[in-house]
Amino acid sequence: MSGETITVRLNGETREIPGGLDVRGLLQLLEIREDRVAVEINRQIVRREQWAEWTLQDGDEIEVVHFVGGGETETGR
Repeated sequence: MSGETITVRLNGETREIPGGLDVRGLLQLLEIREDRVAVEINRQIVRREQWAEWTLQDGDEIEVVHFVGGGETETGR
């Protein structure tokens, strides 16, 4: 990471984050478990295998989507 910050849009909110972060580093910064999220940058899904290689840039639009388990099943029908 560099000593500079960059500005990104994260889930619709403008945020300043350290420059030089990759996707995995961002998730660690946000204290988000990697096993329950999908990440989209500039409308492109970033595969989990690419997270450590994908360095975030100033102006990136990032969406982090959490998977939620559970649900209701219908019985007796």
